[in-house]
Formats: sequence, C-alpha cells, structure tokens
Amino acid sequence: MDYSEEDFQVCDRDISDLLLSKYLQAEAVAVDTETMGLLPMRDRLCLVQLFCPGFLTVIRIEKGQTEAPNLKQLMIAANVVKVFHFARFDVAQLRHNLGINVAPIFCTKIGSKLARTYTQKHGLKDVVQELEQVELDKSAQSSDWGNAANLSEQQLRYAANDVRYLLSVREKLTAMLKREDRWELAQQCFECLPTVVALDLLQFKDVFEH
Repeated sequence: MDYSEEDFQVCDRDISDLLLSKYLQAEAVAVDTETMGLLPMRDRLCLVQLFCPGFLTVIRIEKGQTEAPNLKQLMIAANVVKVFHFARFDVAQLRHNLGINVAPIFCTKIGSKLARTYTQKHGLKDVVQELEQVELDKSAQSSDWGNAANLSEQQLRYAANDVRYLLSVREKLTAMLKREDRWELAQQCFECLPTVVALDLLQFKDVFEH
C-alpha cells in the first residue's frame, strides 16, 4: 500500500497549527527521518515523516534550520507515544539538529529484538514483511534527501511507507512482548534511550565495557 494524494501532505520547515492539533489527539504517532548520512554531527537532517491514521506528513527541513516549534510540541507531548524503528538514530537527529528531546518513545527495532528472538532479522523491511505481510520497496533508501524541493515520487513513496506500518507493528510487538513477559523490560529500554542518545552525541562508544 502506497501513499495516496488525499492523505499525503508535504510541509516546509514545520507542521501547521491545524496538523499539530490533529496529531496531538492521537495516542501514538509514527516518526522517521531522512538525512544526508549516518553521523548526526556531520550529516544534516533533511526530512521528518509523521503518520497516524488519516494523516501522513513529510516535513522538509531547510539547511541551517535549528528549530520547528510545532514539531517540537508534538515530539515532547507526554500523552502521545512517538513510534520509531531504530529510535536511537532518529532521536539523535532531532535532538542535534532541532533541539528536540523526544518522549515518550517506542522503538520497533528494540521491540523486535526482545520479542522476535527466533530470528536475527530486525530491519524494518524484515519486520514489516513478517508482521504486516507487506514487502517494502527500499530502493530509494540511499539517495539525495538534501534536494528536498525536488524529491521524486519514488522518494516520497519510500519516505511515506517507512512510517505507514509502524503503528500496526507496534501493536503486534506489544502483544508478543506481553505474551513473553518482556514488556516491562522493553519499557525500561525505551525510557533509557534519551540517555543513550546523549552518550552518542558526546561520542562515547561504550561506557559499560570493562
């Protein structure tokens, strides 16, 4: 299932007040980012994607932009769970580039590693394929997201589908974690993510090693 025109919106720099009010009514919002690379200190944030049922938004972040007030309000809202896949990366990008300390968080990659111990495949494509029976097209994963004003339809479809299935995946992983008595452990992992991100941004590799 790809995005459709009626539920897909591209915003520049931030979401509108109207979209903010809509997202704040949701119990959970799926979030993803696209960047110029994998190092937050070097590679800038280009896109932020948001999804909850009925609303799918891509925010184009301008080069040098340091804040997005409405996005920040949503990302720190205590009543809305922000659902990521590999939250460690996206939360670091949002903190470093836009000064946003995201909470509360659900990470589907952590959830998958704790629940799906019968496999070593915890990438988004693998998790969605098993739990949603959908094969994601990842062909646009490595591309120039910095050219935000001229993104192709393929890039927009890729960005949209990266968040479209996260809320359903979260529900299924939550059920598995509770069934296997690992739900409380998962919550503790999610709660410590901001600390892990702070260590990453300070470039500490592993403070727990001998």
